[in-house]
Amino acid sequence: MSLNLQGKVLPLTAVAWTSSTSYCPKEFTLISITEDGSAANFTRSFAMKSGYYLCFSKDLKRGEVLSDIQIISDKDSIPHGYSYIPEYLDPKTSVSKKKRVIVRTSPVASVETAVLDIKLTARSKMLLQHYTYVGDIHGYVLWCRKGPFSSPVPKVKPRSVSLELRGLSLDEATDSPPPLPLRPRNLPSAPQPSRLSSRRHSLQPRNVKETSGDSSLQAITALDGVPFSLNPDFDLQANGMALQMNSQLNDIRIKSVKDIENEYNYTFAVEESAAKRIRPSVSK
Repeated sequence: MSLNLQGKVLPLTAVAWTSSTSYCPKEFTLISITEDGSAANFTRSFAMKSGYYLCFSKDLKRGEVLSDIQIISDKDSIPHGYSYIPEYLDPKTSVSKKKRVIVRTSPVASVETAVLDIKLTARSKMLLQHYTYVGDIHGYVLWCRKGPFSSPVPKVKPRSVSLELRGLSLDEATDSPPPLPLRPRNLPSAPQPSRLSSRRHSLQPRNVKETSGDSSLQAITALDGVPFSLNPDFDLQANGMALQMNSQLNDIRIKSVKDIENEYNYTFAVEESAAKRIRPSVSK
């Protein structure tokens, strides 16, 4: 019953109930005969002509496998992580609920061992080598085999090669010019001549001596190399006020210190004579 893919055993991915091959999904395999040669048709009584079968699937499209399978009574609560197996039945057929088959599914990448195969026997005294007893269900014995499995290796999609690439040959490759010689990388760049501002040229020797630090950085300030330009608000020619300002500047007379003292000289003579006046006395 086990399915192999190039010698690799694939795990079970699902187990279900089905009425017949016509109701069994195409990716499932129906178990019609037990290991001891009996019909694996689960019937509620001998008078019933129709029954149901167990079937299993090994389709890994969903990315999940069966990590365990159990049989429980209808009075038992289903354990956490388990679920009842699905049913693909004829509307006139019903599955007995006295005993239920439950399974636990897990992602392929999360488990290393899984259910690899299941088998049925009609006689409980018969033992199957390398299989584990699961339980009795409606006159049959369910067995399972667990073990490590190998996931199918994904097929590599062949890459299409254009006709132009196929036309290339090794002879054409040899005609190509030789590669350029390697050049060392990360070499220090050649020193460029420094641009000194006019301010640095105007420094006196005494200023150079007072500057501390490395000799290569002496007399260098943050203003060296910064261009200077006049703010447009003070550009008289740009604003058209040059002639007006020149006429006003010509009317200004520059006074000397002596002119200022003669113009604003004040001796306080009036205040001094007033202070010397004698207050008249009142005779009694």
